[in-house]
Amino acid sequence: MTGEEVDFESLVAHALDNLPVATRKKLNNVAVVVADAPTREQEDEEGTREGSLLLGLYEGIPETEYGKGLGNILPDKITIFKDAIEELADSPEDVERIVSETVWHEIAHHFGYTDEELEEMEKRKGFTK
Repeated sequence: MTGEEVDFESLVAHALDNLPVATRKKLNNVAVVVADAPTREQEDEEGTREGSLLLGLYEGIPETEYGKGLGNILPDKITIFKDAIEELADSPEDVERIVSETVWHEIAHHFGYTDEELEEMEKRKGFTK
C-alpha cells in the first residue's frame, strides 16, 4: 500500500473490540501483538515459502487441547504482521479489512480450528485473503 498511513495497532485493537461479545469473553490466556515481519524462526516453524506473505501467526496450545497438567502455562501469542498486510492492501480500508480477517483467523486457531476448517468458513463468510 502506498500513500495514506494507518495506525496499525489501533486497527488490531478495533478488530478485537469488534469480535462478538461471546468470543471476547472466552479469550483467556492469549496475547495479541503487532510485529513488522515474522522472525526467521517463525517462518521456518510455519513452513513459509519464499515469496509468500505471512499475515498472522498463532503460537500456543488451542483451547481444545487444554486439560490436566496444563496449568501455569505462558499465554498463547497471536502476532499480526504489519508489513505483509500493508504489502497486500491497496488502500487504508483494505488494510482494515485484512487486519480484521487476520485477527479473526488467528483467534479461531486459539479455539482449535484447523486451517482447512477456517478456509471453508472464510469462503462462506466471503473473506478474500
